[in-house]
Amino acid sequence: MATTVIRRAGFPSLILFAALVAAAASAGVLFEPGAWYQHLSKPVWNPPNWVFAPVWTALYVGIAVAAWLVWRRTGRMVLALHFWFAQLVLNWMWSFLFFGLHRPDMAMVDIVLLFAAIVGFIITAARRSAGASWLFVPYAAWVGFASSLNFAIWQLNG
Repeated sequence: MATTVIRRAGFPSLILFAALVAAAASAGVLFEPGAWYQHLSKPVWNPPNWVFAPVWTALYVGIAVAAWLVWRRTGRMVLALHFWFAQLVLNWMWSFLFFGLHRPDMAMVDIVLLFAAIVGFIITAARRSAGASWLFVPYAAWVGFASSLNFAIWQLNG
């Protein structure tokens, strides 16, 4: 009885989506800001470093749950999940480009594509799960802010 309830609720798929998100989040550990970032000129509205970890933790939970909600409704790869996977790859790539390669210019291109994938998910997921779509709204807002920050840093240090 308990395993039937767990299967119906889709907990194994939630664990899978959480693991995929954790893999993407690993870029933050692999490519830490470090001394290079500390020495960059930043705009006055740059948040303190301690803000990033709790914000990203909350966003990553929402990202995993959003995919799970769509999957639970459909049980197959629909367009929303294609956008979801695209944003996950682009999310990982941004850290690699910005912090790993020290290329704010290339990271800027990536983050614009990331924002487009997030918006694509919001639009296409809404038909499957309004909750999934709404979980991506704070993510879109944060990435919009991060895009402005990326651009400012690129311009100040280019």
